[in-house]
Amino acid sequence: MKRVSLLLVVLFATMFVMQSCKEDSKVKDAARDQLTSAKDKVNNATRNPKDVLKKQEEEPVGPTTKVEFKKMTYDFGKVMEGTIVEHDYKFTNTGSEPLVLKKVKASCGCTVPTWPRNAIAPGESGVIHAKFDTKRRGRPGGAPQNKSITVTGNLDGGKVVLKLKGLVDRKEDPNAKKAKSTGKVSAKKVNSIKVK
Repeated sequence: MKRVSLLLVVLFATMFVMQSCKEDSKVKDAARDQLTSAKDKVNNATRNPKDVLKKQEEEPVGPTTKVEFKKMTYDFGKVMEGTIVEHDYKFTNTGSEPLVLKKVKASCGCTVPTWPRNAIAPGESGVIHAKFDTKRRGRPGGAPQNKSITVTGNLDGGKVVLKLKGLVDRKEDPNAKKAKSTGKVSAKKVNSIKVK
């Protein structure tokens, strides 16, 4: 509402200035510039702030450089639930500028990345360490897991996405299997049934 009223005030002020100074082209030009400037401010104000911040995070600032990862996807195979899976993504700055990793973010809270905070000189190497906690992620036979780690910085292209995948197995609860086969309700389920 404030934006619309601001635009209307600027519009009326511009019209007033244009009417009172018909002969002065400099005043007309200044009024047009103010109107254009006001429209730009309103258009920028109507953008979603999250979109603006996201775009700023993705765009590298300053000169960019090339990075080469030894392996961008790590398949940890099949592990039992509760296992902590760890992997090092090794990379080399193959460009001509120092590499600065601005942010390294995992797709979920169960994966925690750590990365070098200092600049990596051209020709130097570094490691992004990922730690994946499989707690409450498994099921009998294996639950597929596909995690991504987004790396942003002054990279050519703005970002790189690393992958972590595999299966998380869980032992089947023998009480649950027994209750299914006999048709009996387990003590745990009896306690949770509400009587009206």
